[in-house]
Amino acid sequence: MSVADEISRRLSAAFQPTHLSVEDVSWQHAGHAAAPSGGESHFNVDIVSAAFAGKNRVMCHRLVTAELADLLAGPIHALQLSTKSA
Repeated sequence: MSVADEISRRLSAAFQPTHLSVEDVSWQHAGHAAAPSGGESHFNVDIVSAAFAGKNRVMCHRLVTAELADLLAGPIHALQLSTKSA
């Protein structure tokens, strides 16, 4: 399973989003010192979920990063988040 697919699987299970987009943008960082040669390290995530209602942006981002903590410690080098409530 690709890292993008694993991100999608975990966030879908945790937040039942009405919209979820996971985009691998690793190609934009090719050649940078921290970018691995195989890619799958830099992602943009756009997620809309009722689970974010009443929470500020920082709280929403913390919820998402908690679900992906082991991936953030491993293959994910950068994660850009857009979180919105339904």
